Amino acid sequence: MPTYQSSSVEAARKNVAARLREVRRDSGLKGHELAAFCGWNKSKISRIENAITPPSDADTRAWCAGCGADDQAPDIIAASRTADSMYLEWKRLQRTGLRRLQESRVPLYEQTKLHRGYASHVMPGLFQTPAYASALLKAVGRFHRTPKDTAEAVEARTARADVLRKPGHRFTFLLEEAVLRYQLGDTECMAGQLGHLLSVMSLPAVSVGIIPFAARDRGMWTLETFDVFDGQRVHVELLTAQVTLTTPGEVAMYVRAFEDLRGLAVYGAEARACVADALAALG
Repeated sequence: MPTYQSSSVEAARKNVAARLREVRRDSGLKGHELAAFCGWNKSKISRIENAITPPSDADTRAWCAGCGADDQAPDIIAASRTADSMYLEWKRLQRTGLRRLQESRVPLYEQTKLHRGYASHVMPGLFQTPAYASALLKAVGRFHRTPKDTAEAVEARTARADVLRKPGHRFTFLLEEAVLRYQLGDTECMAGQLGHLLSVMSLPAVSVGIIPFAARDRGMWTLETFDVFDGQRVHVELLTAQVTLTTPGEVAMYVRAFEDLRGLAVYGAEARACVADALAALG
């Protein structure tokens, strides 16, 4: 697993480890005795209790059985799965294909009243045209070796964008100017995407700021792509995983970063001029 860990993930895993350690101590078993019962190397007990190795469901059942606490296994397994869900590797998320991954996000998007997003490398999913989404998802599928369902995934992703026009939602997005310049697909694809972005920018519920290459006295560096949902939940996208943050302190940190980045952006006519310049550069 990659080294990125949020305090939310770490705290959740430590809680699971502490509960298992408490179960063992309540049983009166020594670590090596429990290891012998489970047929494990005794070092595995230490790794689990110190939150170095997260226990599988089977590990937890065996642990609780060895300690005569089978009734506690379901709750601990549920807590462990919650910890795992905070850090989901793309290979797990995409195991059943990209379409289901796109569809799985619809309830969250529809429940969110204020959606703030920052994009540093590709166009936000809610703004993507079918051609752009197809070029991107083909690259994602090829790299992560996911099931070949790009067409279905593109349809699901573009359908998800209907939320932009539904009442009761507001969207504030920040795009690094590089997002307008990185070419995905051919020139026609990029021209269509940039034209579509101009249309999206005119929607009454949508605010789009562009952070120009030329932004001076930049007090906030370029970050990984992230989304903030109603100030309660943050999704951070890494190459290998999606990290979900719900700890108030961490969410607040991303909200603060968003506000700092927003101060670097241009809006309105200046933002549209950035998009028009990128369109003109396509030739």
